[in-house]
Amino acid sequence: MPVFPPSGASGPTRRRFLGGAGALAAINALPVHNAAQATTLPVGQVPPDPSSTYDLVIGHAQIRILQRPQRAPTVNGSVPGPILRWREGDTVTLNVHNTLAEETSIHWHGIRCPADMDGVPGLSFGGIAPGSTFTYRFPIRQSGTYWYHSHSNMQEALGVYGAIVIDPLEGERQQYDRDYVILLSDWSDVDPRDIASNLKFQSDYYNFRQRTVASFFPDAARQGPGPVLRDRLQWAGMNMSATDISDVSGIIYTQLLNGHAPDANWTGLFRPGERIRLRFINASTMTFYDIRIPGLAMEMIQADGNAIEPVMVDEFRIGVAETYDCIVQPPDSQAYTIFAQSEDRTAYARGTLATRMGQCGPIPPMDPRPVRSMVDMGMAHGHMVGMGNMAGMGGMGRAASAKPPPLNVENQNVAPMPTNRLADPGDGLGGAGRRVLTYADLRAVRPGVDPRPPSREITLHLTGNMERYIWGFDGRKFSEADPIPLRLGERVRFVLINDTMMEHPVHLHGLWSELENGQGAYNPFKHTIISQPGSRLSYLVSADTPGLWALHCHLLYHMDLGMFRTVVVS
Repeated sequence: MPVFPPSGASGPTRRRFLGGAGALAAINALPVHNAAQATTLPVGQVPPDPSSTYDLVIGHAQIRILQRPQRAPTVNGSVPGPILRWREGDTVTLNVHNTLAEETSIHWHGIRCPADMDGVPGLSFGGIAPGSTFTYRFPIRQSGTYWYHSHSNMQEALGVYGAIVIDPLEGERQQYDRDYVILLSDWSDVDPRDIASNLKFQSDYYNFRQRTVASFFPDAARQGPGPVLRDRLQWAGMNMSATDISDVSGIIYTQLLNGHAPDANWTGLFRPGERIRLRFINASTMTFYDIRIPGLAMEMIQADGNAIEPVMVDEFRIGVAETYDCIVQPPDSQAYTIFAQSEDRTAYARGTLATRMGQCGPIPPMDPRPVRSMVDMGMAHGHMVGMGNMAGMGGMGRAASAKPPPLNVENQNVAPMPTNRLADPGDGLGGAGRRVLTYADLRAVRPGVDPRPPSREITLHLTGNMERYIWGFDGRKFSEADPIPLRLGERVRFVLINDTMMEHPVHLHGLWSELENGQGAYNPFKHTIISQPGSRLSYLVSADTPGLWALHCHLLYHMDLGMFRTVVVS
């Protein structure tokens, strides 16, 4: 399909190779704005000054993430790419030079720009051919923490991503002494196309943490043998696994913090008593992270680039593609560990806040692995609805779930009783005595600019079939689905009903998503919204920018295998 070029594309021709080599020679002679500054700063440190002009070179480089050097696509020779610092009100110019032997692109995630600058090949943008340069130019009408990544050939999974920091025109609301980007990602030396192929062959290919007979006895000791047996029989009857948390696990992923594996221990320096701003970005392919800094409370001040009323927490979950900013204030000179455990508890990323290089904080043990419940299947009272008995569900739950998706082989389950889970921190969180951020806590510092009620609702079911590893909206993958039309200037409500047993970070390009979390005029603005399993949520969208916009799950293999739609604003 046009948005995601096929993995079996032919290799570089001699003409392409020579063209790419010539382009690289020409690019090396170009003045590079801010690239040298970005690469000489300590990794993760925000550049001291904004710039409005950049040259970004996408090409292969030798990098060392694990024990041996590896050749990977990079931005300006590093993974992650340089931190781009802009200023609200400026117009930025970004010359992106492609020295790869295949098409590339850059999408400015969460940035409100014209559709032809959004960087999704096959929509309002033609991609950047090998050996060529494309100049992105657009005004900056926002501030906060964002990121950029390729939208071509699964390059995002291989290293083509980086952070964006935008200074507000009116100055920062919060005062702080130090400013660090904490960019989280997952890394594998297995080609992402091979990972996708393995998932198609066997959806639990990377999931080795199934419940066994041996685990029945400790579960029964805690919960009683009757409830445990009934629960297991229910899951067996649906041919599903309650421990299927992540499609791709730590068995093949190394979790990275600012490009550093856990043993490399990225370190940010501080002086006792300083206020430190940490800009968390989840640039992972498939990994949700649960983040805490033992011994330090985190003052959450921003979600997806937008200021929120401060919330003090001990832990928060960050979905793929989300960003959160917080402020911490270490009172003494001990080392503090930034601990980011994967949701499935198979791996973690970590870094250290320290007063000198070489210090290491203690690494806490990972929490127990989450186990899905009937709530995750949209069965709040234990109702069983699977492929074998969906036709007999009658009208059960339809008042809550609106029109169910088509009952075809691409839709494995329907949630008969989807629930509001905005005050739920997520599976595996909330039971350890720590204060955990939820979506219900997010409150914008300013009311939204469009107070109109929506004129209509658009309901989308998030659907999938694990046996075939196909994902989509309303039981249809991208190649089978029609675009979603919006009239320029209208205001609509999107309703997401998650019929799957997995979290999906849903990203709408080009437009803000105003999450309806009970804060009324102060509902938070987001660019990526986690839809929890078996849940129902809604958000408002003002269609104020014309063009073709992508709407998709930001789990790369879900997006690439069907969970993608085009929204047309005209």
